[in-house]
Amino acid sequence: MSIHDRLNSLGITLPHAAAPVASYQPVVVDGHTAFVSGQLPFVDGELVTGKLGDGVSLEKGQQAARACGLMIMAQLEAAGLIERVAHFVKLGGFVACTPDFYDQPKVINGASDLMYEVFGDPGKHARSAVGVPALPLNASVEVDAIVALKA
Repeated sequence: MSIHDRLNSLGITLPHAAAPVASYQPVVVDGHTAFVSGQLPFVDGELVTGKLGDGVSLEKGQQAARACGLMIMAQLEAAGLIERVAHFVKLGGFVACTPDFYDQPKVINGASDLMYEVFGDPGKHARSAVGVPALPLNASVEVDAIVALKA
């Protein structure tokens, strides 16, 4: 089953790939590895903003991380690479949060669980989940990816 078929069977529609907001490329390929720049969470066309531990719930943070995962896939699709995914190597997760918020891994599970849901075992990956004081545009979550590609 192709990834497009899998997305359709799950009822998942990828968003339009966001344009870069600074001087970088959304996806860079080196050999058989794709590096996907950090993606921000857009839900229903709106950026999810604010800090976990200060007005943004764990559930909203998980939804934001899932939205970042969808945008990672949208960037791979826009680059013509989504059907070439061999496996996800690593996701880097960043959570804007208060100093006393400690559930960054639970937040980033929103993206990790999505990759497994869509890609199965090739969606399993290494990961970091880091709390930070601020993210671009006051986003609540940002996720980047390293992806191994089929030849």
